[in-house]
Amino acid sequence: MNEPHTVRVACDAMCGGVARWLRIFGVDASYSPDIDDGDLVRHALAEQRIVITSDRRLLERRPFADGRLRHVRLPVGLPLEQQVRYVIQVLGVVPDGPRCSACNGELAPRARADVADRVPARSLIWASEFYQCSRCGEVFWRGTHWRRINAMRQAVERDTDERPPAETPPTNRFN
Repeated sequence: MNEPHTVRVACDAMCGGVARWLRIFGVDASYSPDIDDGDLVRHALAEQRIVITSDRRLLERRPFADGRLRHVRLPVGLPLEQQVRYVIQVLGVVPDGPRCSACNGELAPRARADVADRVPARSLIWASEFYQCSRCGEVFWRGTHWRRINAMRQAVERDTDERPPAETPPTNRFN
């Protein structure tokens, strides 16, 4: 779809929903549900990713303390939609074309005939655009779930439009 977003994040094991939504907004968001803190830190350092977490103990590790790793600390208790909006606002993300919500791969347009064996027949009749993940092969189209995605996208874009142009994130949330 569009060029990959320049913000790259690594979501901790408790942030799977946030990772999925960030991918929908075009953010390169790595996530593994069973990753331990040490592996997450090594992964984020190796790939120069910003860590998304609500785990205070994780943020006590040396790479965060000495400034080698940046992070966004999610406030505890926020519903998923507010967590996503918070991260997007703190990072200054402008929503872009989506990535694969399942594996974070890039999506490429596909002809109806190329995906006919992977899409329900009734969706082939009414859907006109199809995309396939370059990594896992999953096929996407704007189905009934699109209303929810579009509503969230509009809310995030409103937040982005309302953000002052020169705003910089507070240092206690984005280090």
